Amino acid sequence: MQNVTLKVQGMSCNHCVNSVEGAVKKLGAAAKVDLAAGAVDVQYDDNKLSLDDIKAAIEDQGYDVVA
Repeated sequence: MQNVTLKVQGMSCNHCVNSVEGAVKKLGAAAKVDLAAGAVDVQYDDNKLSLDDIKAAIEDQGYDVVA
């Protein structure tokens, strides 16, 4: 399992939290959003998913992954 923290711009409310966490969960990973920090902690199996897949899922929700 891999753990990574991504900086994500554009999140401001609980809808944002639900959108990001839900998109990552659909991929089979776990995510915890920290709105104040503008960050998403992600835990995933790198044998099943790539970090690029996770970033794409977040960006598909309308947010910008900056790191």
